[in-house]
This record gives sequence, C-alpha cells and structure tokens, in this order.
Amino acid sequence: MPFNASKCKVMHLGNGNSKFSYFMGDHKLESVNEEKDLGIFITDNLKPTRQCQQAYSKASKTLGLIGRTISFKNKDVLLRLYKTLVRPHLEYCSSAWSPYYEKDKFLLERVQHRFTRMVPGLKLVLRKQT
Repeated sequence: MPFNASKCKVMHLGNGNSKFSYFMGDHKLESVNEEKDLGIFITDNLKPTRQCQQAYSKASKTLGLIGRTISFKNKDVLLRLYKTLVRPHLEYCSSAWSPYYEKDKFLLERVQHRFTRMVPGLKLVLRKQT
C-alpha cells in the first residue's frame, strides 16, 4: 500500500525522547505536538484536556443554540433536544479519551448543570429530592 508522505507526521511521546528526524523516502516527516484523528485530539503528553475542551466547546455552543431558538421550553422537548444534540458531543469516543482529571470532569459537567438550569421546574424537583 503506498503512503502519501506529505500527509504523514511524527509525534514524539515521553519526556526522555531524543526527537529524531524521520524520513519517508526523500521526504522529511513533520513533527507535531497534537493531531486530530477521527475527531479525537491526541497530544504528545497523552492527556485528554484538549479533547475535553473541544467537547465542552461544541456542546456548549449547541446548548446555547437550543436556548436561543426554542421558545416552547417544555421539559420533555428540552430533554429530547439535549439527548439528541448536546450529549453526543460529550460522549463521542469517551472510552478512548476518558477524562480522569477533576478539572476535565468539572468542565464537562458544567454543560449538564447549565442544561438543568435551562429546564423550567427541574431545579425545584431536584431540591425536593435532596
């Protein structure tokens, strides 16, 4: 199978890496710190922070769009919209980038908290249960 050398890149992992230059034929491969593949950001330190920020950004924009455009704010309608449009951004390939830092988890949970404030009557129900 022939490779397109101009599309190939090298990512050096680890702190003690010598960061050698690699060639494919006569073409020197570009060295990168992060790369996006199938919608997942992989960084040279293998931390999921960049992916969490991207997921938060997309989900937050979608939630804002729902809040601005939907005038009939029924609990069932908003819940279906959230599950259909927002949650896929938060859950896409989460087994691959699985957030394990508290700051990353908190960032993703902010979208969920924002959604619960958007639904009329949901805060009152949650307070009564606790």
